[in-house]
Amino acid sequence: MNLKKVLALGTAALLCVGAVTGCGQTGGSENANAGKTYKIGVLQYADHPSLDNCREGFKQGLDEEGIAYDITEQSAKADDATNTQIAQQFVSQGMDLVCGIATPSAQACYNAAYEANIPVIFNAVSDPVAANLAESTTQAMDGITGVSDMLPVDEQLKLIREMLPDAKKIGILYTTSEANSVSTIESYKEKVGEYGFELVDMGITNAAEIPQAVDLLVTQVDCISNMTDNTVVANLPVLLEKANAANIPVFGSEEEQVGNGCIASAGIDYIDLGKKAGIMAARVLKGEDITTIPYETLTESKITINTDAAAAIGVTIPQSITDRAEVKNTPSEQ
Repeated sequence: MNLKKVLALGTAALLCVGAVTGCGQTGGSENANAGKTYKIGVLQYADHPSLDNCREGFKQGLDEEGIAYDITEQSAKADDATNTQIAQQFVSQGMDLVCGIATPSAQACYNAAYEANIPVIFNAVSDPVAANLAESTTQAMDGITGVSDMLPVDEQLKLIREMLPDAKKIGILYTTSEANSVSTIESYKEKVGEYGFELVDMGITNAAEIPQAVDLLVTQVDCISNMTDNTVVANLPVLLEKANAANIPVFGSEEEQVGNGCIASAGIDYIDLGKKAGIMAARVLKGEDITTIPYETLTESKITINTDAAAAIGVTIPQSITDRAEVKNTPSEQ
């Protein structure tokens, strides 16, 4: 068995039986591969707009490639035992392919599907190599490949510096058990000094720790940069409420977070991310050897701003930013 596979098994050692809900739907246009309708399972780790966009983009990619599919979409609700159970159910249901959205779900799908020789496509995995889901940036693992959402940390730091020229300390809240977050924290540590910042990172183990952690973090920093940490993003309203009360600007990692109240982001488009994964899945379903397809990273980033959220805490967005940004204010403020 592949050594990376053995290491990945450790992430799903706990098994719990629980109730799981989901939905099935049929979609896609006429399949170019002899009219077969493929059974596809999509496991999404948590319910929040970024991952929702990945799921919708995935189906768009399948549609564009002419794949006929019967898709079952499930959410683990950020529960690891449920995450493992759903992945195992997909295998028992004889899926032709499974897609894991976010690192924990990608790992659970791979652990469950490997022995059954069911191909796995991952999506929204920040560091596939660190998560034991790829051998390297150019070499896929046996039975799995996908699309990475490695955050454009340099672009984010440039944006924060341009918007807050006097800021010194950036705070980041993250979940210590999420490999994607740990990897991105390391990227921030390597780069913050280049932009004149000091990083204050604070780890949590579960959502219940977020309120107290934010209360402490806002006393130590000039701003907060949010990542794609699933636990934190799923509880973004808590973070924003406390940060706004302290007049601490919060920068998101993609446009949906900005639309939900962060003041700005230099991030990627998660619909496009999902679409790339859907196209990759279509290649596999049409017969391409998955072991010859290395994972891809979405490199295009865009600036999104929430002018209302910025004004509410007294932050003026420079014209140099507004001239090249997309405005996405929260619906309640429009």
